[in-house]
Amino acid sequence: MFVSATNYEEAYQSIVSQHRAASASSILIAVAPDVDALCAASMLATLLAQDNITHRITPIAGISALAGLKDYLAEREQLNTLVLINIGAHLDLPSEAWFGSFPESLHIHVIDSSRPYNLSSLFGAGPAERVIVWDDGSASKLDDVQSAWYSLEYEPLPDSDDSDSENEVEDNEEVIDSDEDDMERPRKRRRLDDSNITEEKPKRMTEDEYDEYVAKLERYYMSGTFHGQAASGAIYVLATKLERTDNDLLWLTILGLTYQYLANRIPRDNYDYWHQIYFNEVARLNVSIQNGNGVPHPDDTSIRPSDELRFALFRHWNLYDSMYHSPYVAGRLGIWKERGRKRLHGLLAKMGFSLSQCQQSYSHMDSDLKRELREKLEDIAPEYGLVELSYPSFVRSFGFKSQPLCAADVIDGVSALLEAAGGLRVDIEVEGGRNGGEWFGGGRQWQMRTEDNKENVSITLQPDGRNVNGQSGTQDPAAMEDEWWKNNFWVAFDALGRDTDLLQSSLRLSMSLQKAVVRQGSSLIEKAEIKRMRNFQLAMLKEGPDLPIFAHPGNLSRLAMWLVEATRDKIDPVAISRSKKKALPLVLACLDERKGTYLVVGVLAAPDMGDIRKNQFGTAFLEAQNRSNARTRHTTFDTSVVEVDKEDLSAFLTKLQI
Repeated sequence: MFVSATNYEEAYQSIVSQHRAASASSILIAVAPDVDALCAASMLATLLAQDNITHRITPIAGISALAGLKDYLAEREQLNTLVLINIGAHLDLPSEAWFGSFPESLHIHVIDSSRPYNLSSLFGAGPAERVIVWDDGSASKLDDVQSAWYSLEYEPLPDSDDSDSENEVEDNEEVIDSDEDDMERPRKRRRLDDSNITEEKPKRMTEDEYDEYVAKLERYYMSGTFHGQAASGAIYVLATKLERTDNDLLWLTILGLTYQYLANRIPRDNYDYWHQIYFNEVARLNVSIQNGNGVPHPDDTSIRPSDELRFALFRHWNLYDSMYHSPYVAGRLGIWKERGRKRLHGLLAKMGFSLSQCQQSYSHMDSDLKRELREKLEDIAPEYGLVELSYPSFVRSFGFKSQPLCAADVIDGVSALLEAAGGLRVDIEVEGGRNGGEWFGGGRQWQMRTEDNKENVSITLQPDGRNVNGQSGTQDPAAMEDEWWKNNFWVAFDALGRDTDLLQSSLRLSMSLQKAVVRQGSSLIEKAEIKRMRNFQLAMLKEGPDLPIFAHPGNLSRLAMWLVEATRDKIDPVAISRSKKKALPLVLACLDERKGTYLVVGVLAAPDMGDIRKNQFGTAFLEAQNRSNARTRHTTFDTSVVEVDKEDLSAFLTKLQI
């Protein structure tokens, strides 16, 4: 079943009442590894703590981890509530394969921005009503799909032969008797399950009706994945209903929305709609605290609107590197070529910004140049094709603890911690070390603080089971990787809280990851290693010092989106419309030497920035696996990311159609 936004409060109160009726802690919150899910989990934990409700949060990396959690929970009868955050929207949760055989006391709340929904979870009756999907209004638009699903699920199938109709009724009766105590979701012909079957039998659907209903459901499921309201947005709606909104919750939901936008999960129109709502909330909850001289007060933790430039971490980096490593600027100027780099130098020179000034830390730049930056960009940047350099967002102050951070900066830092806080060797640049030259340039290896090692992972061991000296370790690589991922989750979770020191340090890590993305992406383009296949483009990473970085789904997806953005100007929308062809999607594969597999991610291409389309790679990957018999695994909840055995990759790609 599903609950609409107007009934979020009732769903939450049912969680609270079930917990208070239980004798032990009975609430488990399972959280996916993305920024929106972390924000939503932190917000929900805050609301539960205000009601003195004990709970437990557990990170879940993907489908296999969720299956392991299900087996673990099957032995613990005291659990009454399982909350899935950005997990489970696609899964048939009421089925026996998942939670259909669990006690009736267990209720599963699904707060997931992924679409499409599984219809059994959304519309199922009986035991399926224990699965509660927090809907954002999408379900009300599925009347035709719902009607087709109900017909196929509950009505008798069409007669294949009139002479067999009587035997078919008898078979139906036998099936109903044998399934009387079945905990599975209702199946076809279940409406015949009456105590006395009257002479008026339910009207059977015709063959044409059956084909029509099946076609509707196929179109629904096969249309591709997309995203609705952020999970953090749903929790903020709940907080509004409970009249508990504050700046901390508002900031977290702003981060969730901004993450969706920057990760190309939602189109600009959706972003603008929610941005306006949060803009009004910021005006309602914030009064700027300043000293008499206009300087922000040390206790100021307010949120304020801002117009953000599409430059990566420019307030914490230097202007040149920030622009150079921006996907938007890279695509428009072609910075992987010498000509593109000269165009960037020319843009800065025409603005009156010397290269030496632009390569200084932004905080040390001439204050006059910083004041004139936006005005000069608006005047000159369009000459270089940079016409969408900014978007509306928000900035938050952290008092005396830290300089203000915009939403995009926080997202970059937290995402970097999720992917590389531990378990990867990443060299970061020390502030001010860029111009130190070969001998005096500053740099060091990233290493987490001792207090951030939540899972007590051995710092001397890498995920491949070797220690920092390259000698063999004793731990299993798969177990080590799982420990590192969980530890990274908790480090990122802390950074979203009040640990501003950790958040500030994560920005350096994010810069290093962005450099790796641009370095690898530029190499692929310069060496013409993006091959055109029959119906998609293909790029493969097989060697290089950055290979371990891109063996992680988040980093590989970031590289894929950078490549799509960087090559967007090569797509001619006029030619596409005339020929009725579509822009070819991109498939990016990275070798994971430890596992002997390739991590494969599929992203769609579009001629216009902000043109977000449904991603059909989930079903395409599944069909390719069936045709090729390749050994594949979905290690994340993103269906457009799949792991393929090294020996099977060629056959898998040959059968892939999109």
